[in-house]
Amino acid sequence: MNRKSLYFTEPETIEIREETLNQPGRDQLLVETQSTAISPGSELLLYQGNIPADMPQDPILETYSGTFEYPLKYGYACLGKVVDVGRTVAPTWIGKTVFAFHPHESHFLATEAEIIPVPDDIDPEDALFIPNMETAISFVMDGQPMVGESVAIVGQGIVGLLTTALLRQFPLEQIVTFDLHQNRRETSEDLGASKSLNPKEKNFQNKYKTLFSREGKFAGADLIFELSGSPEALNLAMQLAGFESRLVVGSWYGSKTAEINLGESFHRNHLQIISSQVSRIASQFAGRWTKTRRFEVVQQMLRQIKPSQLITHRVAFEDADEAFELLSQKPDEAIQVVLEY
Repeated sequence: MNRKSLYFTEPETIEIREETLNQPGRDQLLVETQSTAISPGSELLLYQGNIPADMPQDPILETYSGTFEYPLKYGYACLGKVVDVGRTVAPTWIGKTVFAFHPHESHFLATEAEIIPVPDDIDPEDALFIPNMETAISFVMDGQPMVGESVAIVGQGIVGLLTTALLRQFPLEQIVTFDLHQNRRETSEDLGASKSLNPKEKNFQNKYKTLFSREGKFAGADLIFELSGSPEALNLAMQLAGFESRLVVGSWYGSKTAEINLGESFHRNHLQIISSQVSRIASQFAGRWTKTRRFEVVQQMLRQIKPSQLITHRVAFEDADEAFELLSQKPDEAIQVVLEY
């Protein structure tokens, strides 16, 4: 049979190509894609040409064993239905709705280990957010928020918003978020942020210093998350910090760089910078936590937060170029864009 696959061919250029797809092998399932979510983080970096070509994609997942050299297929939020199986696979799989960490294409083959059945009590569109929810949970685990802490989150894209929604469930003093775009700030407050500020607005410094003051003096946030995807935002994150604050850097910047100011309060504040990435369980949790256990929490949070509410645009797969242009050129209009097949 033939399938259609999305290829990143060069910066700001994608193509949908028709390919031949074999019948399922003995241990494989054939999945017909229903929808895929575009990552406004790593995928947008790839679309804009901001990832080093020789960088490995993800050595943890076999599907992403290559590099970021053009042309390539990429994407990791795929929802579909099993339509055929190999001879050693139980036929009861046929008709099941499944999720896979898989690029944008109309059909694909996978083994049972490579797909995740979507439980009946989880909306399929909520399941599209599995990677983002797992990432947000990983950030929160690495940050280890404590009762009564004051928390700042720089960046309210998809993962930033989900991190806000997760932290809202903790008994914190306040959650203050920061983003340039009004639609994201409004959504952030809807999800539980105490206040969401625009770093470019008038009197911004006075506003954030007032929010993070104690006894009339600026004390800073206890815990800061940098999730904006912009390396220059690290300077803002450090400005928000108090003495011995923790700064979790969850952003992936690709090949983007910026001048970082470590000459002011960085050393005197004994700021702790924590690198956080979802592919592995942090060593301090590895004795008790597994990917399976964390994924159980992911499913629980999908049911509770219902992240499909963050979908702002649904675009036909054939018009995927319009979806990427929207995310790249008009980030103030879109939060989550989904391709429909």
